[in-house]
Amino acid sequence: MKLIRHGLLGKEKTGIVLNDSYYDTSAFGEDYNEAFFESGGLDRLKSFLDKNKGSLPVLPEGVRLGSPIARPSKIVCIGLNYIDHARETGVEPPPEPVIFMKSTTALAGPNDDIVIPRNSKKTDWEVELAVVIGKKASYVEESEAMDYVAGYVLHNDVSEREFQIERSGTWDKGKGCDTFAPMGPWMATPDEVGNVDALRLWLSLNGKKVQDSSTVNFIFKIPFLISYTSQFMTLLPGDVISTGTPPGVGLGMKPNVYLQPGDVIELGIDHLGQARQNVKAYESAKN
Repeated sequence: MKLIRHGLLGKEKTGIVLNDSYYDTSAFGEDYNEAFFESGGLDRLKSFLDKNKGSLPVLPEGVRLGSPIARPSKIVCIGLNYIDHARETGVEPPPEPVIFMKSTTALAGPNDDIVIPRNSKKTDWEVELAVVIGKKASYVEESEAMDYVAGYVLHNDVSEREFQIERSGTWDKGKGCDTFAPMGPWMATPDEVGNVDALRLWLSLNGKKVQDSSTVNFIFKIPFLISYTSQFMTLLPGDVISTGTPPGVGLGMKPNVYLQPGDVIELGIDHLGQARQNVKAYESAKN
């Protein structure tokens, strides 16, 4: 299944993708949130679709899409998970996964505007594969980790590099600004995705391809990341683990390139669709 959420910001309704068309599933009566995943919601949704597939309302073309999952309890991110990305940023690949948190208030729809924060000079892009957790996970064995996956989603881990690196403390300062976690267009269940260790992911800036790689280049694979993360915190249903970005970010370019108002980002991952985000300055976004 491919799950979507649609409608006005903060008032999203649920939907589904069937044969490349978007349908409303509001009659299902549940949001795609922690309670949904925790209580076998994917199975209930499948039964609902089997009974109602022919009568679901078709969504109008151009409808706004929100994040395909409602605001999770946490967005956990893995840094430096591609060897060539680590090297382009001037550091050695880590011996263990680098973990940082992204604020849940950064969550946005796949085609929503990215707003450059006030006083930002170094806002950057990062295409990533994100994993959605399907059930409570604590001290999970690597051999069982994939049983905890509800699905996968396209994520742009937008980052402010000055806040992240030059302002003291942890990376979180540069990761959690509003609009810095656009996700979607849909969350795909594992059967829709196939081999997650061989997915092409890419990102273009103003029509120029700047990231183009594959998850075959992971340093740490998804089962290990789930197991490893669950040793330090309990993962709840609907939580997100974003698995890191490949090379091609603005921080790694010589000279550095950072986002400017008017820029257009397009990105995608095999089986997880594409997204398009316009970049706006903070002040103009308020008006």
